[in-house]
Order: sequence, then C-alpha cells, then structure tokens
Amino acid sequence: MSDQVDVAVLGAGHAGLNAVKEIRRVTDRYRLINGGSLGTTCARVGCMPSKVAIHLGELYAMRKQFQRYGIDGGESLRIDETSALERLRDLRDTFVDLVLANTTDEMEDELVDGYARFIDPHTIEVGNRTIRARAFVIATGASSVVPVEWRHAFGDATLTAEDLFELERLPKSIAVIGLGPIGVELGQTLQRLGVEVVGIEAGTALARLEDPVINQAAVEILQRDFPLWLGEPARIERAEAGVRVRTGDRERVVEKLLVAIGRRANLADLGLDRIGCPVDARGVPLFDARTLQIGQHPIFIAGDATDGIANLQSAAEQGRIAGYNACHEEHRHYERRTPMAIVFSDPNIASVGVPWSELDQSQVVLGQQRFGPVGRALILGQNRGLLHLYAHRRTGVVLGGAMIGPRCEHLAHLLAWGVQQRLTVDEMLQMPFYHPVIEEALQDCLHGLARKLE
Repeated sequence: MSDQVDVAVLGAGHAGLNAVKEIRRVTDRYRLINGGSLGTTCARVGCMPSKVAIHLGELYAMRKQFQRYGIDGGESLRIDETSALERLRDLRDTFVDLVLANTTDEMEDELVDGYARFIDPHTIEVGNRTIRARAFVIATGASSVVPVEWRHAFGDATLTAEDLFELERLPKSIAVIGLGPIGVELGQTLQRLGVEVVGIEAGTALARLEDPVINQAAVEILQRDFPLWLGEPARIERAEAGVRVRTGDRERVVEKLLVAIGRRANLADLGLDRIGCPVDARGVPLFDARTLQIGQHPIFIAGDATDGIANLQSAAEQGRIAGYNACHEEHRHYERRTPMAIVFSDPNIASVGVPWSELDQSQVVLGQQRFGPVGRALILGQNRGLLHLYAHRRTGVVLGGAMIGPRCEHLAHLLAWGVQQRLTVDEMLQMPFYHPVIEEALQDCLHGLARKLE
C-alpha cells in the first residue's frame, strides 16, 4: 500500500499534534504516524499524572501539621494504597481522553498506527505501507534512559517514570538513581506515601540547580525528607531481598530502583543514516535552531526529539513552527523565551533567566531573601527556603534568579515576565504587591538589590 501526501508528521505528542494544527490550515493531504499508545507524554506519564501523585503526597503529608492548628487524630490517618493508585490512573486516563477527544479521535485515514523509518528524504515505510511526502515533521519524543546492563541484571526491579503509574502496589523501599527534576519530585512523593526512599546522584546538584547557594539550601531542606547520597555514582548488585545499592561506604538493600538519569530522543530506529543526515554524539540530527529544519532536507524536528530540556510549551510552539515551515517556502523562526525551569517538590525549586554558569560575576549584583520571616509562609507552616536574584551592576536590569521555597512556581513566572521585558530592579518595584502573600519575598529581595545598586 502506498500513500502520496503533502506532509507526514511522525509522532502524536504535543509537538506533533500542534504541527498538525498548522498543516490543516493549508492542506488536508497529511498523515500522522504514531507507534505505541496514543496520548501525549504529558498526559500519559509526564506532567499530569506526576502532579496528581505529588498532590496526593502533599495532602497525605499535611496530616503531620494538624496538631499545630489544634486538629487531633492526624497521625492515625492511613492511605488506601490500592484505591489511591487506581484513582491516579483514572485521572491519568481522563487527561489522555481529553487530548484524544480534541485531536486524533476525529481523524480517519490521516492517522496511521506504526513506527516510521526513512527510505529516502521523501519516503518512509510504516510496516508494509509506504508514504511519500513533500515534507516531514519529526516529533517522536523521548524516553527514559536505563543502562543496558541494568536492564539485563535488574530488569524486574527497575522502574522508570513511565512504569511507575502502572504499579498495582507501591514498593516497600526504593532507591532513586538520579536527582534531576523527575528524581527529586517522585522521590519525595514516594517517601510521603510511605515508601522508604534513598536518593542517589553522581553529581552534587539537585534538580539541575547551578546556583551553589540555592543548591546547598535545597540539599539541606530535602534531606530532611529522605537521605541524599551525592557526589558518587551508584554501584548496584543483586541481594536476597532485592538489590543492594552502594556509594562510597554507604549501602542499602531496596526492593526497587527508580532510574531517573535522563531522557533520550526516540530517533535511533528512524533510519536517519539512510538519508545522509548528520547527527551529533547523541544521535540527534543537526538542525537550524530557528527554522527547525534538518540540513537542506525537507524535514523538520520539534519537541523532545530535539533532545532539549522537556517543556510542553516549547514543544507545542516548536510543533507549530515546524508544521508551518513544512507547508511554506518562507519559513517562520522559533524564538526562545526567557528560560524557566520549575520543580514541583515541596518546597518548589525554580531557575529563571541567565544561568549561574553564564553570569559575569564582576558585572552582577546578587539579592538574597530567606522565606523564614515571610508572613504568608509562616501562616502556611512552609517558611523554609531561599531566593536569589541577579541584576546587572551598571544598568540595574534583572537578569534572572534561582530559588527554593513555597509557591515558587508563581514567583518564577513573575520573575520570568520581568526578565523577558528587560525590566530594571526599580521598574519591578513599581509593580503592585499585596499583603500577606508569598510574592512579598520577591518584593523584599528586590528592595535589597536596589540598596546594593545605589
């Protein structure tokens, strides 16, 4: 069987679906090829189910604060593990159904089930089907990395974020290998749900934090919840009751491993070598970061397939740009907005704007504010954390910042908006603030910066 279309999109995640939206504006001669389960990574195994799990852990952990407010009996509350996991899956399925109802459910011949492989720059094969297209969009996403030797030796004990939400019961104990954003979020959540957790990170940074002071604050706060073994890679071996993990002179036997050491773009089986497509050391094709075009080929790439930091908004925007450019001779450009990363741990961790490693320290003024005295944080019993802001010494323009503290998912947005508009410290202080709110921490930190700039 052979098809002839204008554009073929490989992958039905957020990037691919947004590419299709742009393509439909121009032509109805397209194909969306998707191998495996439908439903975006965000809806099935990423943003949404993980945030449900995090919220469940937060609700259960709140029982420990009841006595502070004169509520008795909090310690007697117990979680129904089976019911909680079923409810989590129900909510996950709701998110998936919502995605499909608005996208692929209305497709007929346009949706092709299977895995694509390039024959030449204008042709792919999907099973016994051949599809020729004037242009392609690669939006095949990414998957969690698990070392091959670990899969072979500890396969039955190894979990990834993709596996976690399919469990019928929680393990009694687990070692989280890799403390990036996913490892930190899920490690803390599992601990709050009653799992004995140890977190292991070969480096010294948590959640990709570059600011050394904020990272140290994060270590001090999070290790109150579960042990953090930092600075050495994990050594793993079989044990009678599960697996034994070691770093240095520390060791523990756990039932399961949660591997969160990174994600890799799903590109290995696309046959990119057949079309003479140059790739980098991780097998990602070299592409124009503005147009998302791969070399001179009529092929565009978007979303997690680009091997960048996973971000739904960026994936959606890249999908729209790639879809548009696949249909038009005159290309649109993808412009990165102010970088922002948020980790939904408790307290939140966030980084915004110019990374610490790229700051010219001789030209930067640093503002610092602890959350300890912030009234709203005190009321909530969540007054742990630290906020750092960076401003240019000469111009006073706010460059970015890093933080760990309550409700920092909101502070990060306010800061990112200011950085995006190139506001100065004084201009940000002219914005309205209320009391008592967490945002007062940002206001106090800006006042501190203003005094230093004077």
